[in-house]
Amino acid sequence: MKILISADMEGATGVTWPADVLPGTPQWERCRSLFTSDVNAAVLGFLDGGADRVLINEAHWTMRNLLIEQLDERAEMLTGRHKSLSMVEGVQHGDVDGIAFVGYHTGAGTEGVLAHTYLANSITGVWLNGVRASEGMLNAQVVAEYGVPVVLVTGDDLTCEDALDYAPGALKVAVKDHVSRYAAVCRTPARTAADIRAAAKEAAALAVRHEPVRGGPFTVEVEFDAEHLAAAATVVPGVARARGERRVAYTSDTMYEGIRTFKAVTTIVSAAVEEQYG
Repeated sequence: MKILISADMEGATGVTWPADVLPGTPQWERCRSLFTSDVNAAVLGFLDGGADRVLINEAHWTMRNLLIEQLDERAEMLTGRHKSLSMVEGVQHGDVDGIAFVGYHTGAGTEGVLAHTYLANSITGVWLNGVRASEGMLNAQVVAEYGVPVVLVTGDDLTCEDALDYAPGALKVAVKDHVSRYAAVCRTPARTAADIRAAAKEAAALAVRHEPVRGGPFTVEVEFDAEHLAAAATVVPGVARARGERRVAYTSDTMYEGIRTFKAVTTIVSAAVEEQYG
């Protein structure tokens, strides 16, 4: 049994504000260990549950945040940027039986600790076939095309609620309770590690590949906080203005294509953001 862990940082134990996840800050350095503890607990739980391979895909910012020296020696880690499927890289090779979303968060424009979708501020909402979508929902649609179930989700309590829509059968572990975008009631690392490990052990039984789900076509709408960002996004082939000055939309036959187009949009838009005015 092979498990893929998609590891994001905003939903990690103790993380509540931007400096906790911004590479290079003292707070980020401190929170790296907390993030690694959550991921390692999932690794241990899946191994307890019978997995013989666990691959961790770094999915936060520079994708160079986890402390590999603190991980169980039986795990492997894919680190670094510029990956074909970004947050769920590794699922496409046909050997993954289940995937865990560890350290995830809610989507842009919704309640949740450090809520966003790919870009911290510039994107104010994303919709998939008319339904507001988080990164978890987008990624769940991608992995479904490879017959891989989402078996575990960790993050704040609202992230766990969000996962009820896209992965109703997955185990969920709330490591903190939302108070505001930058505040939460946090459990201690010892407690969350125990909770995640126990849930991952149980979730291993859910790691059973199924027939690929072809749910397309997929229409993705993206709303930005400024008009010029929508204009910049239309540089990507197939992306056009939609429903006002700050929205764009595109349609893809598969979510493989859909998530790659989304990645292209966010890359172009990031380059169009100015320091003071956005």
